[in-house]
Amino acid sequence: MTEPVALKPNLGRVGVWLPSRSITPELAARIESLGYGAAWIGGSPDADLAWVEPALEQTASLQLATGIVNIWTAPAKRVTESFQRIESAYPGRFLLGIGVGHPEHTQEYVKPYDALVAYLDELDSGMVPTSRRVLAALGPRVLRLAAQRSAGAHPYLTTPEHTAKARELIGNSVFLAPEHKVVLTTDAEKARAVGRRYANFYLDLSNYVNNWLRLGFTEADVRKPGSDRLIDAVVAYGTPEAIAQRLREHLDAGADHVAVQVLDSQDDDALVSALGELAGPLGLTPAS
Repeated sequence: MTEPVALKPNLGRVGVWLPSRSITPELAARIESLGYGAAWIGGSPDADLAWVEPALEQTASLQLATGIVNIWTAPAKRVTESFQRIESAYPGRFLLGIGVGHPEHTQEYVKPYDALVAYLDELDSGMVPTSRRVLAALGPRVLRLAAQRSAGAHPYLTTPEHTAKARELIGNSVFLAPEHKVVLTTDAEKARAVGRRYANFYLDLSNYVNNWLRLGFTEADVRKPGSDRLIDAVVAYGTPEAIAQRLREHLDAGADHVAVQVLDSQDDDALVSALGELAGPLGLTPAS
């Protein structure tokens, strides 16, 4: 007898990814008003997740997700307590994304796979349902774990080709929500300069470099500062229509949802303006 398939989280087709560790209620409301289904909060948010309820209170349907809580800096017990607090107040509107971070930047980074499994065990003990959690996953082993122990995977800094391979590996019943960076400019050199500024950090990280190599990029591509081919693959630019088409490639490749990270937005107003330019080409319907 096969086990019943858990329902995938419903975050809409397109969300927004922010590196800000939190989100203000005002920004959450503005993102929702443009028709985006979710806001993903990166930058390793603190375990207390105190920003979640105020943002959910200010919105009607926007989903909030972490992309991701770092298992080394956010104790599972505290994260569990935070999840239960949020779920009690706003059932079904918060998705817990967790991950192991980067070996080069975490002194405690030892046996990451085993540590991630142990963290999931603690979430199980705290009754955090698999249907309301996802894993940061790039390689096959953690993608399989995401399919087995969570609602699915949230890959970061990848390509539609990775999305297709991930979908094939995890199957159709599992949630898949890649992040993709964008720069709203038709100037290729400017876009690549911005993209390299953000990619520079990840070119020192073995998990990202190895993932790109698995996708067919060469050692020359992943050597700093990153080849044009690599930067163009992970950072979309051009007209809003061209960027929207690039983002749709993830959906066509099997993603349920794509999280858009706008680069080089200096403040919330600039971010919302850029998101507004993309909303129409992405087929989003403004909230009434």
